[in-house]
Amino acid sequence: MKKCILITGATDGIGLETAKALALEGHTLLLHGRSAEKLNSAQQQLMALADNLKIETYRADLSEQDQVEKLAEAVTRDHKTLDVLINNAGVLKTNQPRTTDGLDLRFAVNTLAPYHLTQLLLPLLPPSGRVINLSSAAQAPVSIPALEGREVLTDDMSAYAQSKLALTMWNRVMAKRFPSGQPLFIAVNPGSLLASKMVKEGFGIEGKSLSVGADILVEAALSERFNKASGLYFDNDAGDFNTPHADAMNDSQCQAVTEAIESVLKR
Repeated sequence: MKKCILITGATDGIGLETAKALALEGHTLLLHGRSAEKLNSAQQQLMALADNLKIETYRADLSEQDQVEKLAEAVTRDHKTLDVLINNAGVLKTNQPRTTDGLDLRFAVNTLAPYHLTQLLLPLLPPSGRVINLSSAAQAPVSIPALEGREVLTDDMSAYAQSKLALTMWNRVMAKRFPSGQPLFIAVNPGSLLASKMVKEGFGIEGKSLSVGADILVEAALSERFNKASGLYFDNDAGDFNTPHADAMNDSQCQAVTEAIESVLKR
């Protein structure tokens, strides 16, 4: 059965590779990106793969929450149903670590934006829907003051690792809000040091094939293997479901982080 799937950060890296794999299966793809030029290029690459593909593009800067809202409005205007949301967009290194709202850019893009977008698009998700949240092997205890923009994080990796743990924590909270597992909320580490722009910028290496990450994201989005995986963490480095950072298994800490996210988004 063909699905309607939104992928954020779909103009390069794992996002684009995942889109290619899903396009070849004939699914309707909604590609998000920050650059109109890159979105057009990604769309053209996908359209060249086969005839009669349904590929749509949406531009938004996920560091700005009003643009997250406009993205959700556009998708809602164009579609009555969204079967899968893949929250893939992410930031590690940046020359401008603070957003115009005074937030840490890593928290804004990696944690707040996917939570906000998910909440806004929930009405489109059917009971069989899935939200796939890209986590990471890099996870570190979350400083709520930093998440709220009251503490400045000067280390890129620390900020990134905290933002990814925060995402993994809210993924667990969302799954508990829908105990029936309808829709599913799944956190996935697609694999460490894959050949993405982020890895090249952050570590100066080429990395492993992007197909390693794309393949598991396609599986998480569509396969029966993940039918009862809501709230769980899939670690593609281990090739199986695994235990994330201990804080992500602590219900009270997960709730505190999620409440902090919601407080920031209400400003």
